[in-house]
Amino acid sequence: MMFGRFTERAQRVLSLAQEEAVRLGHNSIGTEHILLGLIREGDGIAAKALMSLGLSLEKIQDEVEALIGRGHEKPTNTPYTPRAKKVIELSMDEARKLGHTYVGTEHILLGLIREGEGVAARVLNNLGISLNKARQQVLQLLGSSEMLAGNPQGSVNKHANTPTLDSLARDLTAMAKDGALDPVVGREKEIERVIQVLSRRTKNNPVLIGEPGVGKTAIAEGLAQRIVNNEIPETLTDKRVMTPDMGTVVAGTKYRGEF
Repeated sequence: MMFGRFTERAQRVLSLAQEEAVRLGHNSIGTEHILLGLIREGDGIAAKALMSLGLSLEKIQDEVEALIGRGHEKPTNTPYTPRAKKVIELSMDEARKLGHTYVGTEHILLGLIREGEGVAARVLNNLGISLNKARQQVLQLLGSSEMLAGNPQGSVNKHANTPTLDSLARDLTAMAKDGALDPVVGREKEIERVIQVLSRRTKNNPVLIGEPGVGKTAIAEGLAQRIVNNEIPETLTDKRVMTPDMGTVVAGTKYRGEF
């Protein structure tokens, strides 16, 4: 399966789901393992939603083991069950319906809830969590995050405590918020690649190389517009894109000529 649109946290959830399947001695990854991966990841919107409902990794692990028990195998290959594959397909559909470019942990949980018939759904039901309540909690947290990103008083448009940086650079996200940037056309692939690199846990410094006028600044402006429109992974929510004014940076210094 292709996971190029999945955020790093979402991909980690699926990796943790595989670990849980192996730990339990199961020879395939089911919806229950994805649920375990979601809460074990710990930092995404899905984990926060589950924990806010009073769930913990230990509670879910105990319930999974009570329902299906432990296996005695040491699988070397753990494919997804048909229901788990359906959850992944539904997560991509949930992202599309919400107008999101990337698939995050919240979309995986929404897909899990929407599937509604696997072991994960039974686990939630046995723990006293209705699927509708879980969905509402995810959407509430997601809505709060998007309101912050879209709020004129939110951090996208509000200068952080960085007066020196503010005096030496332009905030492209603030400009995008004010409608001061032109739409970026024909650079979707490059912007997507920059977002992908920025979303990594390590080696996350994209470098744009090219002659003057080829569109490097347009890519940065496109990124700023994506952030303002919340068309980015949750790891980039509320981030700022700053472009230094090199004339101001080197003014009065011995490096002026070199720049």
